[in-house]
Amino acid sequence: MVKRRIIPTLLTDGVSLVKGERFHSWRTVGSVVAAARVFAMRDVDELSVLDVRATAEGRAISPRMIAEVAEAMQVPLSVGGGVTTLADFEAALRAGADKVVLGTAALDDGFVTACANRFGAQAVVVAIDVLDDGAGETAIRSGTQPTGVDAADLAMRVAAAGAGEIIVQTIGRDGTLAGMNVSSFAEVAKVVSVPVIASSGAGSYDDLLVAFETGVDAVAAGAMFQFTEQTPKGARDYLAARGVDVRISG
Repeated sequence: MVKRRIIPTLLTDGVSLVKGERFHSWRTVGSVVAAARVFAMRDVDELSVLDVRATAEGRAISPRMIAEVAEAMQVPLSVGGGVTTLADFEAALRAGADKVVLGTAALDDGFVTACANRFGAQAVVVAIDVLDDGAGETAIRSGTQPTGVDAADLAMRVAAAGAGEIIVQTIGRDGTLAGMNVSSFAEVAKVVSVPVIASSGAGSYDDLLVAFETGVDAVAAGAMFQFTEQTPKGARDYLAARGVDVRISG
């Protein structure tokens, strides 16, 4: 059986590491590469780097930044932000990413399929941004444009189109450390067979446990691992003691 994963998430504005809440109020908090090196030393399962300004600025996440982060890592790296063409996708992989996260562009089923056919479904991750608690309406363009499609329906669409993984995020929970929108995870996990990653709002090890109890395959957390004393290893130890099948390291 595949182990359940804990995935630290780093957010960038294209230059620096940033912190925000509810997809807004981004402020610089450090260096993306330096943070990646810290997580590399902490023996994480995987790392995700997302450029939160790329779509609004009409560009894709920087291959140079990807390469600098990849050089510091020995674990799978997923990256995303502004990827809208096959060339963007390929540039991210060539720079050292193992997976590429699609957001706004994933509303085009044909683009998801084209990426999966060319690079393999295992490289295609789709981020679904839920507007409110529950598995209700989703949004694109960094949460600013409602789609009229709910999370479960969109998840089925992108999975059928070829996505290899799906991240479920909730805009109102992002960066708050106030707990996760677990009902959205449960709704999505029960309608797709591809791995589902729960994200947004984790503030404690117990939040991760509750998320895993919905049937997801991984949990991603940003602020929890960067701005509290909690660590990915501490999370794995806590979860293993409660019966979650996670990787245990020394």
